[in-house]
Amino acid sequence: MKVTIIRLPLKQLWNSEYCIFLAQLVSILQRFNIEGLHLKKSFDKILNLMPDIGKIKAQEQGNAISKQLADMNQERKVLIKGSMEQVKTFSKLSMPGAAEHVTVMNRFFDKHGRDLGESNYNSNTERIDDFMTDYDSNATVQTAANELHVVAFFNQLRTINKQFADLYLQRSDEDSSVETVDARAIRTEMDKALTEFYSAFEFCSMEYDELDYQTPANKMNDLISHYKTELKARTSRRNSGKDVHTEDPIEPKA
Repeated sequence: MKVTIIRLPLKQLWNSEYCIFLAQLVSILQRFNIEGLHLKKSFDKILNLMPDIGKIKAQEQGNAISKQLADMNQERKVLIKGSMEQVKTFSKLSMPGAAEHVTVMNRFFDKHGRDLGESNYNSNTERIDDFMTDYDSNATVQTAANELHVVAFFNQLRTINKQFADLYLQRSDEDSSVETVDARAIRTEMDKALTEFYSAFEFCSMEYDELDYQTPANKMNDLISHYKTELKARTSRRNSGKDVHTEDPIEPKA
């Protein structure tokens, strides 16, 4: 009896989703006797391309870290500008004792540069580290920061700057070992291999009626249906005007 494999619009999958989908598909198929189902030749084409899929995955992970770094760098800027704006706000108030603390903080900001956070990644990290080291050793500045309620800004700035430095080092280490690949070309080859495998699977299900193709087909279709449903929902959100590129990737099928 012929079985039918649901076709998934693979081009709609993001690279990270594509890699996970293939890993799950291969995992399902490896539970069955592929050679006994007369599918070894077409399945081997998929397996032979999986190392390249792994390279896409590694490259995507590097891209994800780059986005994290950009977001964290932006947060550093917001924290610095926010603390400066807080001091500026107090400078406009007639609160007793505020003027003295405003003067202290303005001198401190001027000392380290009003462009703090506006340089390149490495320079920002070093300058913010110097800024925090100076702050931690200056009791007068600490008192002023406390009185003007910018301590929370500085505490978060210290934390995010350390996290940024650690993540930047991680990316540098990974970048040196990650090969830059043409993801589109690799996906085109894999799409072709998948299409050939699905066709072979359906053909063999008719040729070898005595073998059980329905069970692996059900497993594959269950996986494909999950991704197809999620893609359809994402398309609906995009058509309604939502920026779906800011969303998290599709959750893998449990």
